[in-house]
Amino acid sequence: MTVPGELPAWFASAARALQDQRDTQSTLDRSALLATELIPSCEYATIATVHRNGALDTSAATDHRGSLADQLQYQFNEGPCLDAVRHRDTVISHDLTQEDRWLKWAPTVASELGLRSMLCLQLFTNAVVLGGLNLYSTTVNAFNDEDLSTATAFAAHVAVAVAEAQTADELRTSADTRTIIGQAQGILMERYAIDGQQAFQVLRRVSQKSHTKLARIAEELVQTRKLTELEPPMGTDAEGPTRHP
Repeated sequence: MTVPGELPAWFASAARALQDQRDTQSTLDRSALLATELIPSCEYATIATVHRNGALDTSAATDHRGSLADQLQYQFNEGPCLDAVRHRDTVISHDLTQEDRWLKWAPTVASELGLRSMLCLQLFTNAVVLGGLNLYSTTVNAFNDEDLSTATAFAAHVAVAVAEAQTADELRTSADTRTIIGQAQGILMERYAIDGQQAFQVLRRVSQKSHTKLARIAEELVQTRKLTELEPPMGTDAEGPTRHP
């Protein structure tokens, strides 16, 4: 249990712990676990993330019960997490058996999962809405004003950590993609005695013809040293450069 006087030290330790995570998924997992440590009344924590098309899914959960509660929100298209994410708000329910905001979701999770209280906070930065932090309890009136204040501060830490982890993942992916494409170009340059630009155009043509991302085409070539739909550049044959007497 974290007491108010210990919060600054706890938040400092949590910030370092999140920064130490190797990627976005581990950051999400650790964040959900830290939420249950920070808020004593939180029995289950989940994190829902927003995709580019606006769809939500649960990326981290400390227990299957919380994950199932999230899934029911997506299924019914109603619930506190959806409200928090869509309206950039904090949503709390002290007794899900008495709720009139989510007429399908609330009675279902109360009766089938035994959940009674819920606190959901939007995860956002100045630039983007990332998702929602969902805190569940099997006790009525589990979350008080102090919990709300503490969880709000924690959600800000989580949002920044997740945003930074996503950026790092994207940079790593971009660097890896450039490396793979470069390797594929090198294979084609060696095989057909062409330059880098010509090799890239070969990959692009195969990508367009097969309706497959260029990076995936490059990866296939690097791994197998062959492409099913590869057409040699003009002036070459399957064995290498065309030679004229």
